[in-house]
Amino acid sequence: MNSKKIASYGLFIALAFIFSYIESLIPIPFPVPGIKLGLANLVVIIAIYGIGLKEAFVLSMVRILLVGFTFRDPSTLIFSFAGGLLSWLTMAIFKKLKLFSMVGVSILGGIAHNIGQIIVAIMYVNNTSLIYYLPLLMISGVVSGTLIGILGALILKRLNKFLD
Repeated sequence: MNSKKIASYGLFIALAFIFSYIESLIPIPFPVPGIKLGLANLVVIIAIYGIGLKEAFVLSMVRILLVGFTFRDPSTLIFSFAGGLLSWLTMAIFKKLKLFSMVGVSILGGIAHNIGQIIVAIMYVNNTSLIYYLPLLMISGVVSGTLIGILGALILKRLNKFLD
């Protein structure tokens, strides 16, 4: 691995970590737990399109670990890993299939993240009635995925000369 790639990894991980921290400071006035802006996903979607799928996976998992140990408790790590893993997998599949734009892939990632977290929540509390949160979480996944995808596409246009 060359020094430019190592520096890129460090920069992307630091940005995702900082965005996660900033997001934890922003109160979201929704009665449904789990609704977030997904600022750290901005870094992940840019990494998927800018530096590669494997690199984005490592970035996402390292960010989840760092944020989990720094700002959250171990149980939220499980929710974050489930959401992050399903989100990355979904985005990786649909990026390779080339059926959607970056915005579409981001939307699918936002929806998948919420599905992963609701599955873990149902298993964690052993209560299937949590599935009723899913429609609201899917709407939030579409909204945040759209915003993150648009921002990501705009940023990636400017970053491409540095990532090559």
